Amino acid sequence: MANRYSTNYRMNRVLRDDRAALIVPIDHGLVWGRVKALEAPVEVMRRFIPEDITGFMVSTGIVKQSEVELAKASTLARVLAIDAFWPTSAADKGTGTLVASVEDAARMGVDCVKLLLPWNVNDEEKVLYCKRIGTVVSEASKWHIPVMVEPVFLAAPRSKEIIEAEMEVARVGYDLGADIIKITFPGPDATAKLCAELDIPIVVAGGPLSGDKASTIKDIHDAIQAGAQGVVVGRKIWQRPPQEAHEMMQEIAAITRTHFTRRW
Repeated sequence: MANRYSTNYRMNRVLRDDRAALIVPIDHGLVWGRVKALEAPVEVMRRFIPEDITGFMVSTGIVKQSEVELAKASTLARVLAIDAFWPTSAADKGTGTLVASVEDAARMGVDCVKLLLPWNVNDEEKVLYCKRIGTVVSEASKWHIPVMVEPVFLAAPRSKEIIEAEMEVARVGYDLGADIIKITFPGPDATAKLCAELDIPIVVAGGPLSGDKASTIKDIHDAIQAGAQGVVVGRKIWQRPPQEAHEMMQEIAAITRTHFTRRW
């Protein structure tokens, strides 16, 4: 299927036509500060640049500190997180804010901007989030920068009800003008349904370290088989021992090449 994304330079850097995206997020410090195994994020980036990945999810500070490394690895895309929310532990009392602009993203040469869309917040915050995302979508269109939106229920258990609710919020992100939806894996059937209903690229987040290596790899396989155009997996990988992380990346990279069908 060909659509308006087909010739977009940045979109084709984030989402290639020969494989599913394999993006390593290292932007967690924006919300959580010093995260275990990510105390030195650029060092983590250097570890994963040689792996068979397609890019990184980063913050402004990481972009500034890794310009030389990424110039030498220019095939790797960068998705810039441009907002944050505190505290995640009490979402109904928290506040979101932009921490970078679309113009900043264009100046730094990144390929995509990413915003949260928390929905277990109070109604005033929902209004602000919708206004913020709408404004970013408008500004991003002037620079031809794709916008990734992440519907999420912060610090909520992965219950059936929460998963179904995130599917509903994904539709809100779509109607706000998201180019890509990033969602925590809702299962293969729900992923396939979301891909078919929204008909824009869906990428699946890995979430916190949990389960064993085999369960993580199975979820990624099932997500891509169901139509996800990529995975954004960090803590489930870099919080494991280095050799295990390397072996996982090799297996995941193979899945992104052999089980991928381009949907856009």
